[in-house]
Amino acid sequence: MSSFHEDLPHHSPFGDSSAPTPEPVNETLPHTPSTDTHIAEIPSTPAAPSTNPFATPARNSYVGLATPSSAPPRPILSEDVNRNESDVPVLNEKYPGVSTPRRRRPLIWLGIIAAAIVVIVLAVVLPVYFTVIKKNSGSSPGGGRSGGSASNPESPTGAITGGDGSLIMMTDGTTFTYNNPFGGFWVDDPTDPYNNGARAQSFTPALNESWDYSKDQIRGVNLGGWLVLEPFIVPALFEKYQNVTPNPAIPGGQAVDEWTLSVAMLNDTSEGGGIQQLEDHYRTFITEQDFAQIAGAGLNWVRLPVPYWAIETWPGEPFLARTAWTYVLQAFKWARKYGLRIYLELHTVPGSQNGYNHSGRLGPINFLNGYMGIANAQRTMDYVRYIAEFISQKEYEDVVPMFGIINEPLLGIIGQDQLTRFYLQAHDMIRDITGIGNGAYIVIHDGFQAPAIWKDFLPGADRFILDTHPYVAFGGDFNHPLDYWPQVGCVSYSNNQSQVDFGITLSGEFSGAINNCGKWVVGVGQESTFAECPTWDDWQNWTPDMKTGIKNFVMSQMDGMALPGYFFWTWKIGNSSVSGKVEAPFWSYQLGLENGWIPTDPREALGLCSQLNFPSNNPWNGSYKPYQTGGPGAGTIDATALASFSQYPPPALSNVNGADPAQLAMYTATSAVPTLPTPTFSAATVTAGDGWADSADTSLAAVPIAGCAYPDAWGPQVGSTAAVCGGTPAPAPAVAAAAVAAAATPTPA
Repeated sequence: MSSFHEDLPHHSPFGDSSAPTPEPVNETLPHTPSTDTHIAEIPSTPAAPSTNPFATPARNSYVGLATPSSAPPRPILSEDVNRNESDVPVLNEKYPGVSTPRRRRPLIWLGIIAAAIVVIVLAVVLPVYFTVIKKNSGSSPGGGRSGGSASNPESPTGAITGGDGSLIMMTDGTTFTYNNPFGGFWVDDPTDPYNNGARAQSFTPALNESWDYSKDQIRGVNLGGWLVLEPFIVPALFEKYQNVTPNPAIPGGQAVDEWTLSVAMLNDTSEGGGIQQLEDHYRTFITEQDFAQIAGAGLNWVRLPVPYWAIETWPGEPFLARTAWTYVLQAFKWARKYGLRIYLELHTVPGSQNGYNHSGRLGPINFLNGYMGIANAQRTMDYVRYIAEFISQKEYEDVVPMFGIINEPLLGIIGQDQLTRFYLQAHDMIRDITGIGNGAYIVIHDGFQAPAIWKDFLPGADRFILDTHPYVAFGGDFNHPLDYWPQVGCVSYSNNQSQVDFGITLSGEFSGAINNCGKWVVGVGQESTFAECPTWDDWQNWTPDMKTGIKNFVMSQMDGMALPGYFFWTWKIGNSSVSGKVEAPFWSYQLGLENGWIPTDPREALGLCSQLNFPSNNPWNGSYKPYQTGGPGAGTIDATALASFSQYPPPALSNVNGADPAQLAMYTATSAVPTLPTPTFSAATVTAGDGWADSADTSLAAVPIAGCAYPDAWGPQVGSTAAVCGGTPAPAPAVAAAAVAAAATPTPA
């Protein structure tokens, strides 16, 4: 149980007044798969993929206003993120030996043995030396001692690295065998915990080697449902709270998103109840073994969704605060150990950026939209800043090369102009922290629009990536034979045109789903009307043809989105507490890997589209403009773009009845900033950062103006649309007004 919970009230503010009080390698590509499954001819117009996962829900926001504080608590988070670190021995280093043929001539037998020993030493020691020790030599963060240590005091064998067949012991004492048939090896040196010498596979650059987005293929998977909950991914947590006493925070008596789930847990005083259930989930749903299995599956990146409440919550928000960050740090540690890179993305923002359940709260959109749209954007920018400061430290740059600043904002409601202005502000802030050409790439989502609308986005900006999430499952057009779907993956899902129009464009989410079957895939309390769902939900009885059909669809997407790459959504689906099994099988990479509809080697997908006569009709030339990868011109944004988008807050906002956004409710930057902690390592002989990359960044954090009452940030009610200070609507803070005036006459960067 984390020590972060001391600030939780003993009595939940979300329950009724009568509610009881809760208790405090081989790089040769394998042959492409069999084509026994019949493939349909290409229709004249391939089906257009739908990327909008859910219809905008119509649900009223919780009415109860929280009394704002002039300075919400911003404690430094606990640094005890490596509890029982000394109990994690790594055992039994093992590499494949080099076989030597027998000879009949006894006079040279001893010489052959000696030669074999030399070959083995060269085959095992030199790669580890050059990738683990030599690469790190002289480059340890903070100027500490570099290179690997002679032994690992946490391991009985002293091993600091190992490959296929080596034994791993986790923090709870359980062990597993590391299975990696692709030549990958792990590195875990307790004296040098920031050693970046691990390699996920022989064909993937080690963490301390550069990544070329035009040549190195991202083969990734999401860790959805771990730190940001979704009902269809972790149904058991939600099934427990489908018939609770309705109250203003849970008007339907059902947990439908993380907000209502958190409220239900806070009000649950029974044994096994309480909000700590969420940390139990964090601790068990994804473990070190999952990271090891991901590398062993031939994957080399993970996309890690993170909630803003990993940093803090404000009064009135029921989420479990300042706890998920512990597990973000664990993810960094495990990714580093197994040579996996992380695409970290802020999956939720205050007020919700899309109104979907995976934004934290199902309901209205209050980010850059509505009367609290600017204030919520201020908070969001702060959280983007805190994360950027952390991952821009030298210790994390190789592990976290991508940062998605907002997941899936609903552009159709918010507006492209408004989002672009926010992205420009975020770009300038982040690059002030990192410097031009340094730090993580900044990832933005397409907003559920065709990537073409982002053509020529902020020319000259330093290293943006466009993320698109193609899904068949939410388009409604499911009545096709299995051999129809590969054409969609090969043709409709290609990012090649956007590679030219925008620059680096990847697919941060895709799945094996050819329909919307599966428990709660379309939302809690809703079921698909597709007639074939009973068959598709019964994955234990899928026929070989069904498995092959889904596998071909998955691999067609992998091939169609080969460069720069893709991330499958998601690695794991939890079992239902009702049925005891996975109820959304299309969406689990792990389940498909174990049961035959996910390839055991993702490289099998390469060339599949050509083999099936669905080649790309728009091949990409393989090069980006220099500024798009941090080269010449990066950071010098086109003057026309600056003139068009520098004014901030935006000159107009939707759903404010024509009000001037500069006069809407805003916060003021007067509070101390929460520095995200770095882990502590008892045996480390290298120095580390303090969680804040740029010591020159001394700006304060936005908080409510003292003495002012604000509208509900998650859905202002009619007649309560302005901040009221002493009975008078509050003017915009002077600092914000000055920023608007200055932005009216932008100058080129």
